[in-house]
Amino acid sequence: MADVVMPQLGETVTEGTITKWLKQVGDKVAIDEILFEVSTDKVDSEVPSTASGYLTQILAQEGDTVAVGTVIAVLSDSPGAAAPAPAPESVPEPAPAPAPESVPEPAPAPAPQAAPEPAPAPVAEPAPAPAPAPQAAPEPAPAPVAEPAPAPAPAAAPRIEGMVLSPVVRRLIDENGIDPTRITGTGAGGRITRNDVLDYLDRLAQGQPAAAPAAAPAPAPAPAAAAAAPVAEPVRAPSQPAPAQVLQPAVRAEAYTPVAAGARDEVIPFSNIRRRTAEHMIRSRATSAHTLVAIEVDFEPVERVRNALKESFAREEGFSLTYLPFIARATVEALRTFPHLNASVGDDALVVHRDLNLSIAVDLDLDGLIAPVIKEADQKRLKGLAREIRDLATRARSKRLSADELAGGTFTITNPGPYGTFITAPIINQPQVAILSTDGVKRKPVVVALPDGTESIAIHSVGVLALTFDHRVIDGAYAAAFLARMKEIIETWNWAQEF
Repeated sequence: MADVVMPQLGETVTEGTITKWLKQVGDKVAIDEILFEVSTDKVDSEVPSTASGYLTQILAQEGDTVAVGTVIAVLSDSPGAAAPAPAPESVPEPAPAPAPESVPEPAPAPAPQAAPEPAPAPVAEPAPAPAPAPQAAPEPAPAPVAEPAPAPAPAAAPRIEGMVLSPVVRRLIDENGIDPTRITGTGAGGRITRNDVLDYLDRLAQGQPAAAPAAAPAPAPAPAAAAAAPVAEPVRAPSQPAPAQVLQPAVRAEAYTPVAAGARDEVIPFSNIRRRTAEHMIRSRATSAHTLVAIEVDFEPVERVRNALKESFAREEGFSLTYLPFIARATVEALRTFPHLNASVGDDALVVHRDLNLSIAVDLDLDGLIAPVIKEADQKRLKGLAREIRDLATRARSKRLSADELAGGTFTITNPGPYGTFITAPIINQPQVAILSTDGVKRKPVVVALPDGTESIAIHSVGVLALTFDHRVIDGAYAAAFLARMKEIIETWNWAQEF
């Protein structure tokens, strides 16, 4: 028998979300056979089995986010499905949650007492005079003095205890003091996923669900308990709705309301990589002062070399020679002169990187975007850069990249040029400070200088390079000078020597 654990998917990766099981309970699994697909905040990967046998238990379902090293399945030597073991869900206890409403409760044990307590309270309070309402609580039992304040907590405790939640989801719920019954699960079988909790917290911050938690304690028990609430909690009642009231004004009126799908509309749920990209882009725009500068470049010297060598290059390397390796080589050379673009923002300081690790944005068949990294790109010549760009792009599209191959980038190139774009203003790949877009290269008339000093019109291959930079770090003059250096390299470099 062998345990299947969530593997280490990269140096900085601590958890992964299981997106698909390729084997089911009872199936036979061979060593190195793909067992499941996992998604992290960096990459989607296929995970092979490290042992052979029969899959007898699946402990983490599709949509669950689990920590690295967690047992997620069991392989045995003989077939036969074992009873599901909710191990990952039974270990964490909701008792130590830091939320204010759960502090008075040491454990779920008071849950059975919570139901009978509110019932006698309304009966005991009408008997004495209305004035000594606080003294009415000790008559039935000494408990009611402490019970009214944490009234919502006993109801929430049994709910979370009976729910199937991954350790990561439980931790998020406990740390934020969330009632999980208010979250709609989108995972398999209606399970609550990590993204469901984060979406709920986002909506809570925008004020959208703020009214629900405030109103929940009063109507939850019954009409009788609701009538007793104003008498039993005259002092604490205002403190409960206070946070909700802070979130409601103006923000609620201006908050974005998701579009409701019509009868003829198609609803396509966001994939994990789409969600991650969206989160990353929004954070980047909120972090950096994005500014765009662009320059037109004459690619004719590059075009001559490409035309002369494209057949031999394709025969030797097995793929076509495009403009991108030439631009990557020029970028590396230009960054030597302008190192402040090969940097990140630190604590009130610019961190200039000695290593030049070039991120290359790769389109995943129009279904997402990732940026694998060419490590020590400044140590490679054009052919070496071309090989690595090809290798990383191929493995990215077949989900064979490791998380480490997406980490450590210091400058990014995105290449929409094959689609014939004119100028693209890309969003900075944090924590970097700039990103270069290589747009379409087209044949067009240009003015050229002749040897005798006169000018003439010629047809050349011309394109635009556009740089988005963080204006907190550098000014426009520095960015423009960098592009001018790029233009000079592309137009005057002896490209034949690179081969």
